[in-house]
Amino acid sequence: MYRAGELRQKEVINMVDGARLGFVSDVEVSLEKGEIEAIVVPGKTRFLGLGKDNDVVIGWDKIKQIGDDVILVEL
Repeated sequence: MYRAGELRQKEVINMVDGARLGFVSDVEVSLEKGEIEAIVVPGKTRFLGLGKDNDVVIGWDKIKQIGDDVILVEL
């Protein structure tokens, strides 16, 4: 199991199409189980840095590999 602090600031890459989704900004934790349920990647910034799309919440079951610098997911 991983600590939330170990996952923050790792880059998330989708294995299906090779897209760089961004860096982990937060995690969702089940207080009942004490386990990480999902990672959160901020949405992309729109034109000229104005506005922002919704954050991307990636369930723990979608994570396929966690390395030193990146997290590979299958979306």
